[in-house]
Amino acid sequence: MFTLVRSRLRTAAFALSAVAALAFAGTGTAVSATTGAAAAPAVAKQGPTSVAYVEVNNNSMRNVGKYTLAGGGGNVFDVAVIFAANINYDTGTKAAYLHFNENVQRVLDNAATEIRPLQQKGIKVVLSVLGNHQGAGFANFPSQQAASAFAKTLSDTVSKYGLDGIDFDDEYAEYGNNGTGRPNDSSFVHLVTALRANMPNKIISLYNIGPAASRLSYGGVDVSSKFDYAWNPYYGTWQVPGIALPKSKLSPAAVEIGRTSQSTAASLARRTVSEGYGVYLTYNLDGSNRGADVSAFTRELYGSDAVYTP
Repeated sequence: MFTLVRSRLRTAAFALSAVAALAFAGTGTAVSATTGAAAAPAVAKQGPTSVAYVEVNNNSMRNVGKYTLAGGGGNVFDVAVIFAANINYDTGTKAAYLHFNENVQRVLDNAATEIRPLQQKGIKVVLSVLGNHQGAGFANFPSQQAASAFAKTLSDTVSKYGLDGIDFDDEYAEYGNNGTGRPNDSSFVHLVTALRANMPNKIISLYNIGPAASRLSYGGVDVSSKFDYAWNPYYGTWQVPGIALPKSKLSPAAVEIGRTSQSTAASLARRTVSEGYGVYLTYNLDGSNRGADVSAFTRELYGSDAVYTP
């Protein structure tokens, strides 16, 4: 039976938060050029881009780098997603802000051991941003100025911590809480437009769910092409994201490692290849040896078993 709603654990973010108030000094805060060695070219592999979300409340980002292909030695995973920062709401200033719970903050503060080793293998590391039950979301910024300000916060975060991009996940916002507005048509378009302008060469991905995902066009502007990837949010299923991107940037397949059966993971991978899609999404990679689960889809995607190296 597939999982229609993710059983994601998250730390509540209502008090004493390690908040990203983020009055960053722009390029002077960037660490990627000063603390991380240049990424080594990944061993070439043929096949779709593989994505791994990691619940950092429970697991280490380093797990993503522990899987290689028996045939050729390339990385199994190409993109690692830190799950998750939050979009919170300040009832005093009546504005959204970016929040890191203690586990996300720990990953970012320890980029040298949690992030940089993946990047040095050629794996991109992206920060997911998720609603937090406070009424703030990507779809209800009250003005273009407010959306642009949040976009600046996001791009400053990417710069400060040497990340490779931002992933949008419009769940759990609970629009209307704390007197916030309902979703509007302009908000997400303004946000994505500003973020792409700030980050022309970074990843912007879309977890294809929520009010934001259905509001990609406003005032003659369609932001679909500004995304690098979009994926199906329902684990154990096949669903083509409803966004005008080429197949090479879409993942209709979604699996939860350890919960989606190996036969289903293999079937979805086989269909990904046979129908010409370019991305394969996985969620909840943990610290145990998941070589059998991972091999179930790598055999179909890349013609090779996966090797786990602790």
